[in-house]
Amino acid sequence: MSEEVRQMFAEIAPRYDIANSTLSLGTHRRWRKRAVRLSEAGNGMSVLDCATGTGDLAMEFKRAVGADGNVTGTDFCKEMMQTAPQKAAAAGLDIHYETADVTALRYPDNSFDITSISFGIRNVDDPSQALREMARTTRPGGKVVVIEFGQPQGLFGALYNLYSRYIIPTVGGALSGKKSAYSYLARTSAQFPAGEKFLALMRETKVFSSVSATPLTFGVAFTYIGIKKR
Repeated sequence: MSEEVRQMFAEIAPRYDIANSTLSLGTHRRWRKRAVRLSEAGNGMSVLDCATGTGDLAMEFKRAVGADGNVTGTDFCKEMMQTAPQKAAAAGLDIHYETADVTALRYPDNSFDITSISFGIRNVDDPSQALREMARTTRPGGKVVVIEFGQPQGLFGALYNLYSRYIIPTVGGALSGKKSAYSYLARTSAQFPAGEKFLALMRETKVFSSVSATPLTFGVAFTYIGIKKR
């Protein structure tokens, strides 16, 4: 990932949680809970959460895998993870965090039952390489879970497009002091392949035996799941 993008996330990190919760009206929490349910994460499993940010998805996975399971959260921007350990500890969750680039993970093959990334793959220089790396570190038959924004259609889509283009940069900028960062996030969300287009990207990697997409809130976001070939 580019140094410019890394620096952008480092600058908005201190206010990221409050901006995220405000702009999504808390919906992002329901999306993450739904993704964990769809992943069928269970007691004793091991999970790698890439682009973990402040650790929200890693925490949901830890609740699902329990004390006998383990969760590792990684991000290429260490500043984004600064509050993650304290958040996990306050919730009584034991999660390991470390800096890592999703396109060049240093974990051995077949290390995890599930690998995940939420609202991060659109910021990666090579999304296909990220998917291949996530699959490489996932055991055969395990799952790669991706949550990412979509482009909803119809009247709701038109309203959401206005919200994304004008409200998100304005409010996000006011809360974080970096309007340009939230303009970037809104722009990349509108441009990144969604739905069937992202499923096609997953299929092109040739590392999954099956792929699926579940729309969230009328297609504002999707949960994608790829099952690694055995």
